[in-house]
Amino acid sequence: MKLIKNQEFGGERPLYCSHDLRLEDVTIHIGESSIKESSNIEAENCRFEGKYVFWEVDGFKVNNCYFAESARSSLWYSRNCRMTNCKVDAPKLFRRMDGIYVENTNFPNGEQFFWDCKNIQLKDVTLEKCDYAFMHCENIRIDNYRQEGNYGFQYAKNVEIHNSVINSKDSFWESENVTIYDSEINGEYLAWYGKNIRLVRCHLTGEQLLCYVDGLILEDCTFGDDANLLFEYSTVNGTIKGNVHSIKNPTSGEIIVEGNVGEYVLDENRKAPADAVVKAANL
Repeated sequence: MKLIKNQEFGGERPLYCSHDLRLEDVTIHIGESSIKESSNIEAENCRFEGKYVFWEVDGFKVNNCYFAESARSSLWYSRNCRMTNCKVDAPKLFRRMDGIYVENTNFPNGEQFFWDCKNIQLKDVTLEKCDYAFMHCENIRIDNYRQEGNYGFQYAKNVEIHNSVINSKDSFWESENVTIYDSEINGEYLAWYGKNIRLVRCHLTGEQLLCYVDGLILEDCTFGDDANLLFEYSTVNGTIKGNVHSIKNPTSGEIIVEGNVGEYVLDENRKAPADAVVKAANL
């Protein structure tokens, strides 16, 4: 593997079409496509300032590196990426990629991150200002993650999340095959039109959660005082710890509430088979 150390590059395509290359303490100044169309790249203690750094790259590792805000759209159309211990101010990263591992990295400017990607693993990651993160992504596994941004995980498939906090209005909209463990999810309209959604020991807040869901499973979850009009037109099975503000027109299944239900709404707009069973201390 060729080593480049303590050097600076700029302009257009300075390391274009490189293979089996290790960069140490290298700075890529303003420019475009510096390492495009490359393979087997390692970067350690590097600084990236230009756009479109890792495009069409197969196999690259970046550790303890910095991506400046000007390095927008720097990871697109690539495969087998491993990013660890980095600081990233650049927006619009991870687009149409396959094989992403990110650990111990914060993204304070996570606008439009992770679009049309697959086979994603995140550990100890924070994503802020990240509206529309994980749009049309699949095969995602996340542990110890925090998200600040709306519309996350729309149209995502095959998602497993552990020990995380997600603050996101309209998250998991039309998502499929999602399991979330020991996490907190805050925001309105959670998982509308989702399919096969399983929540285990989670705490949920926000209005009109989990409506229009086909195949919702709850295991020992809790709901905040503002979590109202739950489960409309959803098929639901599971247990809820504590009290629930209100439930409206679930379609089928059995919901066991270990506390009280403030209001259970069954009106003329119920949908067939309209045979859901709700059990609570006050019902």
